[in-house]
Amino acid sequence: MARPSGISSCSGEGGFTYLGLLFAVALAGIVLAATGVLWSTERQREKERELLAVGEEFRRAIGTYYERSPGTVKRYPAKLDDLTKDNRFITVQRHLRQVYRDPMTGTADWGAIAAPEGGIMGVHSLSTVTPIKQGNFPPRFGEFEGKRSMAEWRFVYRPVVVAEGSSKNSLKD
Repeated sequence: MARPSGISSCSGEGGFTYLGLLFAVALAGIVLAATGVLWSTERQREKERELLAVGEEFRRAIGTYYERSPGTVKRYPAKLDDLTKDNRFITVQRHLRQVYRDPMTGTADWGAIAAPEGGIMGVHSLSTVTPIKQGNFPPRFGEFEGKRSMAEWRFVYRPVVVAEGSSKNSLKD
């Protein structure tokens, strides 16, 4: 027997297919959102590791600039560019290849930490993002534990003060 025109042969199955498709799209959206959050967190962890490495390079470069000062008076660099081109000697000394970009901000702008006697004794990021890493730092970064902002991670060179009457070389016996 022939069906009258205008009556569909799939009695309501189209609604279930549509509902299933909506459910699949919603599920895919949730999975993608969760993946995005995980990716963002991992990206910040990577930037934090890079900041530790770059900050340590700045600390080391400031230290070599200070320790290799000509004459008896040690000096810190007046600006970060002095680390890339130290003109205090007959031949130009380079303590850093370049002023590195801050991994957290993506710019070469850093917060400078002034030395009491003048110059720059350290740097810090200008980012106010809360760090994910809050503990388990190597001993040289121990003061970074529990900081609330990346700007509180300060990479400072502090010269070793030798007590009067002792030698700088502590490898006796």
